[in-house]
Amino acid sequence: MNAPTSHLDQVQIPAHFQSCFERQRAAYLAHPEPTYAERKRDLQQLARMLKENREDLIAAINRDYGNRSEFETLFAEFFVVLETIKDSIKDLKSWMRPQRRKIDMMVHPLATNRVIPQPLGVVGVIVPWNFPLNLTFCPLASIFAAGNRAMVKMSENSQHLAELLMRISPNYFAEDKLKFFEDGNGLGPAFSSIPFDHLLFTGSGATGRAVMANAARNLTPVTLELGGKSPAIVGPDYSVKTAAERILWVKLFNAGQICTTIDYVFIPEAAVDEFVGHCKRLFAERYPDINGPDFTSIIDQRSYERLTHTLEDARAKGARLVNLAGDQQPNPALRKFAPHIVLNPTPEMLLSQREIFGPILPVRTYRDAREVADYINRRDRPLAIYPYTNDKALAQFYITHVMSGGVSVNEALLHVAQHDLPFGGVGPSGMGHYHSREGFNTFSKLRPVFYQGPVSAIQMLFQPPYTGRAMKLLNLLIKLKT
Repeated sequence: MNAPTSHLDQVQIPAHFQSCFERQRAAYLAHPEPTYAERKRDLQQLARMLKENREDLIAAINRDYGNRSEFETLFAEFFVVLETIKDSIKDLKSWMRPQRRKIDMMVHPLATNRVIPQPLGVVGVIVPWNFPLNLTFCPLASIFAAGNRAMVKMSENSQHLAELLMRISPNYFAEDKLKFFEDGNGLGPAFSSIPFDHLLFTGSGATGRAVMANAARNLTPVTLELGGKSPAIVGPDYSVKTAAERILWVKLFNAGQICTTIDYVFIPEAAVDEFVGHCKRLFAERYPDINGPDFTSIIDQRSYERLTHTLEDARAKGARLVNLAGDQQPNPALRKFAPHIVLNPTPEMLLSQREIFGPILPVRTYRDAREVADYINRRDRPLAIYPYTNDKALAQFYITHVMSGGVSVNEALLHVAQHDLPFGGVGPSGMGHYHSREGFNTFSKLRPVFYQGPVSAIQMLFQPPYTGRAMKLLNLLIKLKT
């Protein structure tokens, strides 16, 4: 369990990272297995930190965004996190209970097998900017339920929130239990090079590859929650009006800056005009003032310019753009980006090649389900797929034939908010799971323990030389197993 300090020195880990890691590792070694009561108290402290600093946390996130819808912060961050913590406390005792496992009583009479979940030690968490409370505190709920300690690095785009968390966290946790760090000056590679007992990263695939490479130098196990191009598929039997209502809500939530949002949608050829018409009407009803507080800003100028370039690229290559904001004039100073539907997208367009991460929705037409499955399967496995259909056989076709991290049927995004479902990607969209029991297991060592009984049949029956009784008995046991 000793930290490989030679490697720490080699990659020039900043002193404040290294000293915190060493304090947390020492605290873990001194008290490696917190009790149920201690873990429950840690979870309650997480909830207290959120509740007692609610207004300051909302304001900090709003300053980081320029304008973040208060409803979106409360719904996707506070509500989801508090529910996650509540459910973790409710189930914690059963998660901690050692599991009985079967044993061959013919070979091991009176012996027992157990799987004992034990804390790993010090867990590193690298948090993105798009849901900074959710993607900090939901993992921490799993990490603390499993009895670990945590170092958390916030995004450079969450500067105000990072400063607030660094200031208030000592009121709730000792630094050898939980410590927050701000980003800056390229600290990400150094943080991911610390020899944590587990490292959780949420962010882009490109950065995820770099994080995994850094962690691999220490053989640090990683959970990567990445992104990708998650499609929605509107079945021919499904109400186009209902599909538009549900798809548009998800696509415009947080201005499309969600790793599990709908990146593009398949619509039956005959239904495209109806779908576009419903989306235009819905935007006008839901966002009568695009510059108002309900429509979230794009996080920074670089992202705003990237989205602008993505639209210009699509237009130049023959796409038809539908501006859902109509006559409304979004304020560039507030980074309010007018949402667009893009018709006739082609493979060479930028929006077909990379995750959009903004309020741009390409619409693709199709004739049959196999065509859709083949299109998706020729590309990286997505973080989610969203079939909209009342035909159970059709929904099952997509679940069976298109592999993804998760699925919501007749809705999008909401599978992530189900507290008893694991969350995670597959292949390029990520690896590993957390949330609920799977999160507890991810941040635990499920340690197999064999307890020998008062009599050892192995020692009595299988001593060399093996040419006599031992060989006959072994052959008999093999025969009984076949």
